Amino acid sequence: MKASRFFKSFKFAVQGIGFALKREQNMRLHILAALIVLAAGVWTGLSKSEWLIVLLVIGGMLALEMMNSAIERVVDLASPAIHPLAKEAKDIAAGAVLVFAAASAIIGLLIFIPKWL
Repeated sequence: MKASRFFKSFKFAVQGIGFALKREQNMRLHILAALIVLAAGVWTGLSKSEWLIVLLVIGGMLALEMMNSAIERVVDLASPAIHPLAKEAKDIAAGAVLVFAAASAIIGLLIFIPKWL
């Protein structure tokens, strides 16, 4: 792979993050939640292993939200008209985000609550 192509791929990835931040309300909500969790982590004094878990969960949540948005766009492109299978695909992708968000919240509670009690 040529170096120029390699660096262009980073440019495209950064553009994708920018699109998600500009056009996706849920992405901005997840960023806000991540900032709150990061501030709480600093205030609480998380251990190194706790930081690793928190950062993995935050990164996973943001990545999954962007994948959901990408799936929604591809489905809309492939099926501009409302179709039951298109709806199912979009709902399943949104459900994946919800499952990970719920797991993330539980992980956050397991890390933070014992430190605050």
